[in-house]
Order: sequence, then C-alpha cells, then structure tokens
Amino acid sequence: MRGPLESDTCRDYVLPALLRAGWESEQVIEQRYFTDGRIIPSARGHRRGEGRRSDYLLEIRRDLPLAVVEAKREYKLPSDGLQQAMDYAEILDLGFAYASNGNSIVEHDYDTGRQTELTAFPSPDDLWDRHQAWRGISRDVAGDIALPFNRDLRNPDGTVKRPRYYQAVAINRVIEGALTGRKRMLLTMATGTGKTFVALQVVWKLWQSGWVNGRKPRVLYLADRKILIDQPIEREFRPVFGDAIWKVRGQAKTGREIYFALYQSLADTPDGLGLFRDFPPDFFDMVIVDECHRGSARDESSWRRVLEYFSPAVQLGMTATPLRRDNVDTYAYFGDPIYEYSLARGIDDGFLAPYRVVRVGLSPDVHGWSPEPDQLDRFGQEIPEGVYGTAEFERVVSLLERTRAAARHLTDLLRRSDRFAKTIVFCVDQEHAEQMRQALHDANADLTRQYPHYVARVVSDEGDIGLGHLDDFVDPESRTPVILTTSRLLTTGIDAPMCRNIVLFRPIGSMVEFKQIIGRGTRLYPDLDKLSFQIIDYTGATELFSDPDFDGRPETIERIAIDDDGEVVGFTVVDEERPDPQIDAGTPEIDGLDLERQGARKLYVDDAEVFIAGESVFVPDQTTGRLRMVEYRDFAAAQIRSLFLHADDLRASWRTADGRDKVRDTLAQRGIGVDEIASVLTIRPFCAKRDT
Repeated sequence: MRGPLESDTCRDYVLPALLRAGWESEQVIEQRYFTDGRIIPSARGHRRGEGRRSDYLLEIRRDLPLAVVEAKREYKLPSDGLQQAMDYAEILDLGFAYASNGNSIVEHDYDTGRQTELTAFPSPDDLWDRHQAWRGISRDVAGDIALPFNRDLRNPDGTVKRPRYYQAVAINRVIEGALTGRKRMLLTMATGTGKTFVALQVVWKLWQSGWVNGRKPRVLYLADRKILIDQPIEREFRPVFGDAIWKVRGQAKTGREIYFALYQSLADTPDGLGLFRDFPPDFFDMVIVDECHRGSARDESSWRRVLEYFSPAVQLGMTATPLRRDNVDTYAYFGDPIYEYSLARGIDDGFLAPYRVVRVGLSPDVHGWSPEPDQLDRFGQEIPEGVYGTAEFERVVSLLERTRAAARHLTDLLRRSDRFAKTIVFCVDQEHAEQMRQALHDANADLTRQYPHYVARVVSDEGDIGLGHLDDFVDPESRTPVILTTSRLLTTGIDAPMCRNIVLFRPIGSMVEFKQIIGRGTRLYPDLDKLSFQIIDYTGATELFSDPDFDGRPETIERIAIDDDGEVVGFTVVDEERPDPQIDAGTPEIDGLDLERQGARKLYVDDAEVFIAGESVFVPDQTTGRLRMVEYRDFAAAQIRSLFLHADDLRASWRTADGRDKVRDTLAQRGIGVDEIASVLTIRPFCAKRDT
C-alpha cells in the first residue's frame, strides 16, 4: 500500500501539532542520530551499520530531552511506532514515548505505566512538571538540573565536544543525585567511553548551579596513578576551569576550588599521619574517585580512611568493571551503580572499536616443559623435576627461547599487516618486559637501525624515560615507539586511541584486570583509520571471553595451524564446549608458589626448544552469541544457506540494486563481506535440504 511517507507525517502533522502544543522550534530536535552505528570490519576495510535515529526529541532546555516521538504512515495504526519509541526512550533515559500516524497520538508514560491515546501533545510546562514528578525532583533544584553542558572543549576536527547520549544520561543522573542529597554514587562505564569527560561536565554543572550557597563548590579528584591525575588536568579540566585547579603536592592549600591528588600523597603512612588530615573534614563538597575498584573501598585500605574522613562530601566512584568477586567492596561502599554502560553496548553503538582475537599456542604452554635430570639453570641452580606450565613461566622458570619465539611470531604477524601498527605487549614482570623488548628489538633488526626506539619498555623502574616513550607512543605525530613492552603499569589510565594490537604474554586471573587491558585498544581514531583492533594471546588469557559475565564478544577469534616455517597448513573446527588441547595443557605438576618461596631468584633456561604449535580463529554465532571455531569457507557457506535455502532465492535478490544492497548488509551484519567471498570462497550449490 502506498500513500504518504513517514516524512510526510512528520512534516504535515507531527511538527505542526507540536508547535500548536507550545513547543518552540529549537525545542524540537528532528531526525537526531544518537548512536554512530556498529563498525563492521572486513578483510578490505570497515563499514558502519545504521545508527539509531529518533524522528523527534523534545527538549525542555538545550541538552535536556524529556520525550521521543516516532511517526508512522497515515494508513498504519498510531501505536505501530510505539515500541520503537519506547525502545529509544529507555536507551535515552526519558520518561515519555509518543507515536503518531498523523491522525492520532499514543503516549507511554513511564511514571504511571499507562498507554493513552491523545488528541494533542502535552505542552512543555506540563511535560516538565510530569518529568519532575517521575524523577522525584523538587522545584527548587529543577532549574539547576536543566543547566546546559559546557561547550569549551573541542574535538580534533574543531567541532564542539558534546556529550554522547549515554554520557548525558550519566551526567544528569549524578547531578540529580547530588542536588537531591544522595551521598554516595557509582558510575560503571566501559574503558574508552569517557568517564573523565563525564566527571568534567558534572563539576561544570554543579559549578554553575546554586548547589553551595555563597561560593563555588570545592571538589577533590582522587586517583592512584600519576597519569590518571595529569591527563584529566591538562586535557579536560584546566581548559575549562583555569586557575581554579590545584594539584596537591606536599601541602594542603585551601585557596582553590578543584583539587587533584594521588591517594598516596594524602593517605597515612607508617611514618606519620596523612596530608588529608590537614583539610577540615567538611572542606570538600564532592569527592570523585577514578578507577575506584582499585582498593579505595576496602575496609582495611588506608585509602578508605581518606574517604571516611571526607564523608560529609558527596562521593562519586567511577569504574569500568561490573560487580565481580574482586571488586565487591567497591559496590558495598558506593552502592549499586546509578548508571552502567558496557563494552558490548559501546561496540554495538559504534563508539568503541570491535576486535578479533588470535590465540597462539607456544609449545611449552601447550605440552608443558620438563627439565632434563639434574639440569642446572644459567646460574648453576638445580631445576626441580616436574612439568612446568604457563602459570610458572617468568614467575618461577624463565625460558628465554620462549620469549624469543613469541617475539619472532609477533614480528611476522606485523610484517603481514602493518609494521608500524601501535602495539602494547603485557608481560609477567618488569624483567620479562625487558627480555621481550630485547627479543623484539633483535627480531626487527631491519628497522631498529633506522628507528632505535621502535621497541621501548615502559615500566615503573624506567621512571621519566619510560613515561617519555609513552608520550611519544600516544602522540599521533610521533612514528615511534611502535611497540611498548610493560607489565602492569599500562593496564589502565592511558589514552592510546591509535593502539591496534594488544598482546597478552602473561596469564590474567582477574576479570577486572582483563577488561582494563582490553580497554587499551577499544578507543577509536578515525583520522588514522583506527576503527578496530586485534588481541594476540600467547597464554590462553582470552579464555575469559567464555565467562558468562563478560559483556563484549570478540568480532572474530582465529585459530590457524602453522608449521615450523610459519606457513599456514589449515584450519580446525573445534567444539567450543570442550577444552582445547592446543591451549589448555592441564594442571601443572609444579607448585609455582611453593617454588617462589624457596628462593628469590628465578630459574633461567637459555636452550629450551620452543616452537609455535598453532593459531586459532573463532567467530561469534549470530543467533546465540556463543563463540565457535570454524574454517571461514564453511562458516560463510553455512551463513548464506541459513538465509537462502535455494540458489534461485539468492539470484532473485541479487538482480536489483536494492536487493544487492540488502544482501550485502545482511551478510555484513554476520561478519561476511561479499568481496571476501568472491576472493576466497566458492559457494557449493544451494539446496532445500541443509545437510546435503
């Protein structure tokens, strides 16, 4: 059935009806995209899926929407667009959803739960009053909640940096909480989604409000690492607040408004009382705790005493990790999150980079390593008999050839893709990071003569030299260093949007730490075409993807069998339910902790035989989301057969331009590119029976 289009309904009915209800044209935001659309990688580049777009957003004031309106064609029921409107309203944290066919209006009210057919839209004042009732906001603070966001910061292209939809929700919820007397709040937002920018906007809105009578509010921003203090000061806060900023170093000045401090510079020490006691307990109006899962809420923590001392202040904790066993104290102290934005949502919305995983089995990790009888290490220490596995390597036994083999393999991967793709290698400890740096330097000898800092180690022992290499690594204008080796220093806090490879060369037992490490690659940098990244796993750490609480599935995981010369010899199909013998070598017979207690020095073995046992490719099943290991040819053919039971069905769709576009889009959503199929796949004949 033809007839007027949805755009006709919008232009001819919805907009005039809104204007008649008293909405000003600047309050009616038309055709607003609020997500960018998921990035879909392929062998030949990237494309974006369709972003989410509302027909209309109704704002009481700039940056404060109250409702979403969806229009449908005149011949449809007015309620046909209601579920879409409700979906958008829930994503945007709005209390009202409307759908209209041009003749009638249906409203869903999230306060009462009622769905009502209307003859006219409510007025702005009416909807604002109902919004306040829904959110439990009193009239005396409603005006402060509606204050606009700060617009002083700029994106790299010079445009105003505006909060994304989820950032706006987080900001407004914190502001509501602070202005209505809530003392402790928690934001859980995935790495790379802009927690610092949210904190800036929260402080700005409170700064402009009448929250504290007679003066500007005083804010303390706490973190446990220098980079988590220095970057927010220079990138976000100083451009907005100027001289109001003070970094606490050795003395408690009281003449500023916005203070930044390391926990360590404030807390009690064995030698004396902490600097925090030089401030009155009620000096600060708000305390913001960045990466609050790292010890700040543990009962026995000296950092906890800082928070308890400043208990009169509103305290906002920020973390990237949902509730887990290893951060339960954080949630007990701050309470349930007032807002959560996950890695999976960030990828689906197109604000974070999707990724694939390459699992590499090194022979000692796959099969275990055993010393010869009475074998001595480099320093003459006898090596206890037994089978050593991944958990012991570089903690108890250092197999230098294992490190060299991983370095050669990583170098070969970069040779086949981009040797100047920024890469971070996470090692067991600082010594292991130095061994890996040296091995990578040697493996890239053809480059390191021209680029002596092609590989650099960034660990705490390197001090300012390492931090200088880190500054160059994250600088888009600096070509080197390309590869950083580290242990734990770079697991969090650094903003490296150009990082294309995350290399795991140590076991990871904590989901919190795993997510922090993965987050080093999730940021986008479209200016240099960084729209996805790769995880290269030498220790089986990415088995954590199978944890049911992990909230961001990989785009693909690859398992490729290769021979001793590095040549690909085939793919394997393995049931994801079964443990993979190439990665899981079983429980080692050696008690690594017991060996560590026997002496401070590792056992160093120079001449162990090490080879690459295999690589792996996984893809997520589009229906269940579960990972399965496949050969690409079989995977692509199975997906196509699930969409087109007969070859004639595919041919019929392919005859028209619109049909071809639809086929391409459908396959792309399942991780299959038509160009890739043409280059690597010959599709077997289609038939109605799926098993023939």
